[in-house]
Amino acid sequence: MERLRIATRKSPLALWQTEHVARRLREAHPGLEVALVPLSTRGDEVLDRSLAAIGGKGLFLKELEVAMQRGEADCAVHSLKDVPMTLEPGFALAAILARGDPADAFVSSRFEALDALPHGARVGTSSLRRQALLRARRPDLELRDLRGNVNTRLARLDGGEYDAIVLACAGLQRLGLEARIRARLDPPDWLPAPAQGAIAIETRDGDAATHRLLAPLNDATTRRCVEAERAMNRALHGSCHVPVAAFAREGGSGLELLGLVGSAGDGRLVRVEVSGHDPDALGREAARGLFAQGAGELLGLLDLPAPGAIPG
Repeated sequence: MERLRIATRKSPLALWQTEHVARRLREAHPGLEVALVPLSTRGDEVLDRSLAAIGGKGLFLKELEVAMQRGEADCAVHSLKDVPMTLEPGFALAAILARGDPADAFVSSRFEALDALPHGARVGTSSLRRQALLRARRPDLELRDLRGNVNTRLARLDGGEYDAIVLACAGLQRLGLEARIRARLDPPDWLPAPAQGAIAIETRDGDAATHRLLAPLNDATTRRCVEAERAMNRALHGSCHVPVAAFAREGGSGLELLGLVGSAGDGRLVRVEVSGHDPDALGREAARGLFAQGAGELLGLLDLPAPGAIPG
């Protein structure tokens, strides 16, 4: 009997996503034995500082990749928005599942929507992207850091530390907490993180047997969309250190990509909308358009390539 070991973080959402992948694998391969390998990551353990301050979202991956290198796991399941734009050498994204809800969620016990918040209301989020969008729409709000898993963040809201918080719709829905969503913050006005709502499975690059098992779970449309979003972020040298947003969808003229760069300090935003057929080229085109509008200043990337230096 074939056996597949999946490394995963221990948070409730990560375990849900990994169990979902395990179910899909058992359906695709009757008789396959699937075992979970739960691990703790530095990104889960350090909760008193923002991700930008402690090294970025790649901290959610490192221990899982080490387990694969040591032969203790065959693959790892991630929220794709947490995966760095460039993987460590020797690893590949073997499958990207059909995307869930990409939108952000406005969550509050007292207020129905973002625009219903009173002047100076306290809103919790540690995402620089969400902070920039909030500053642009409601510069009067008091923005406060918020880390931890979904249930921890909800408990802090319910405990009165915040008047509202912003989370991902997909995470709430996957945990059976969709009723906590008071309003969706969605495109085109409010853009998500690149690849938000998508689940990815990472493997060792040369592991043909695992790639074969994972292939039926790959969703081609989702993959094209998130590849365009990630290509834009990569060309912007984006990470959780900078407020970058992107959302792509299949349209009549191929892929349509909306991109945004903002300032978490003052809410300045620059936006772009492009369309085309090649995800990587489309992402680079969007980045050039954003740089042409001043994204470099907002990102503080004065020593990085000018827009003309991004390959076409």
